[in-house]
Amino acid sequence: MRSEADPLPLLSDHLPPDRPIRVLIVDDHALLRDGLRGILEAENDIVVVGEAGNSEQAVAYVAATTPDIVVLDVDIPGDKVTATLTRIQLRSARTKAIILSIYDEPMVVQELLAMGVRGYLLKSVNRQDFVAAIRGVYQDDQRVVLSISQQSLQQVNGARVNLLSDREREVIMLVAGAMSNAQIATRLRITEGTVKRHLRNIFTKLGAVSRIDAVNKAAAAHQLPSRKS
Repeated sequence: MRSEADPLPLLSDHLPPDRPIRVLIVDDHALLRDGLRGILEAENDIVVVGEAGNSEQAVAYVAATTPDIVVLDVDIPGDKVTATLTRIQLRSARTKAIILSIYDEPMVVQELLAMGVRGYLLKSVNRQDFVAAIRGVYQDDQRVVLSISQQSLQQVNGARVNLLSDREREVIMLVAGAMSNAQIATRLRITEGTVKRHLRNIFTKLGAVSRIDAVNKAAAAHQLPSRKS
């Protein structure tokens, strides 16, 4: 069931962009890739710039083509999807990711939204909604499109998933306060090496590429502890 909280744009409302929307398809099933390519290339405002069957190919194609949209299977071979997203963001910050999945799992959706994905679509999505999601995400920098069950949508909207451990949340809170690694180590009475290890874990879990990015993504995922008055 499609989310009514963020409806997909109507195809009749679509105005062609100045240039085609450039899309990379990433899925390990060649038959599915062929089907997606056929759907997209039937549209006069979308062009498929490449196909990839695993995470390494996906990252290489993104670096080479800097697509507007990457349609990414949640279960591709190679790196986990979270690691793949981080590598994609490092190579092309302008590329927006839409996840295709068979899993209607609120925890998975919440984690990927915290990493900045712009859409999460079940593979049961129909052709029109799939194309509309790509157009909507491309045209609107604030749009996030979900095509999941109503039950999952309610859980995603109401969830406060603890992606980070208590100690990691303490560390990112101090990073948000502009503290250096040395200052954080002193405050928490741990070594600077331990602070760096916590930060590596935080970056991996949130798909962050910098300290500021980590703070922003932690805030978006409700991972910053409340300040005590």
